[in-house]
Amino acid sequence: MTDESHVYGEYCQRDRTIHPPSFAPGYKTSVLRSPRNSLISLQNSLSEITAPVFSRDELGPLDNDLILNYAHGGLPVGERIVVHGYVWDEFRRPVRNALVEVWQANAAGRYLHKVDTHGAPLDPNFTGGGRCMTNAHGEYRFTTIHPGAYPWANHPNAWRPAHIHFSLFGASFLSRLVTQMYFPGDPLLPLDPVLGGVPEEGRPLLIARYDHDVTESGVALGYRFDIVLRGRSQTPMETR
Repeated sequence: MTDESHVYGEYCQRDRTIHPPSFAPGYKTSVLRSPRNSLISLQNSLSEITAPVFSRDELGPLDNDLILNYAHGGLPVGERIVVHGYVWDEFRRPVRNALVEVWQANAAGRYLHKVDTHGAPLDPNFTGGGRCMTNAHGEYRFTTIHPGAYPWANHPNAWRPAHIHFSLFGASFLSRLVTQMYFPGDPLLPLDPVLGGVPEEGRPLLIARYDHDVTESGVALGYRFDIVLRGRSQTPMETR
C-alpha cells in the first residue's frame, strides 16, 4: 500500500473537521439525540453498497416544480426561484441518476406538517416538497418559492434563516446525504445554532450562491448549490 492509496481507493474518508459534531449544546435538539456511547462499526452488506436503485419512471413530470406540483386553481404566493447545482463524488466526477429530494417552508415560513403550529398562514397551492434525478452531467434543478424564516423554540427570540432541506442518494445507502441549503446575505445566518454547529470551515459549503445565468428574466432568481456526496470535501451533513 502506497501513501497515495487513500486517494485512489474506492472511497476517501470525509474530512470530519467540516462536519457538525453530534453534540452541539447551542442546538438543543442535538443534546437529546446525540449518542451517549461510542458507535460500533458493522461490516457492510451487499445491499448497503449497491442499493437503492431509482428509475425516472417513478417520477412525475412536475415533481421538481414546486410551483405547479400542488397548484389547485391558483399558484403559490412568494418570490419564485430556481435552485440548481451539480452532485459530485469525492473525485469531482458527476453522480448520475442520483435521487434528490427537497422539502421547505412556504413563503410565510410555515411547513405543511401537523406539528408546525406557527401562526403564519398555510398556502393551499404549495406543499414544499419535490424530487428529481440528476442527469448525465450530475445536474439537478428545482423551481420553487423562496422559503420564509420562522420562529423556533431553541432559545428566546430564535428564528431559523431561510433554508431548503436536501436528501440525496448516490449509488448506495452509504452515500446518502441529508443537509440544508442556505441563502447568501441572510442576516439570520450568524445567529442560527444549526449552521453555527457546523465548524466554520464547512459553513460556506452550505450557502448557495446567486447564479445570474440561471435567473429567468422577469420570472425567477437563480441559485446554485453544488453537493459532494463522499470524501474529504463532502458537503456537511446534518450529523456526523
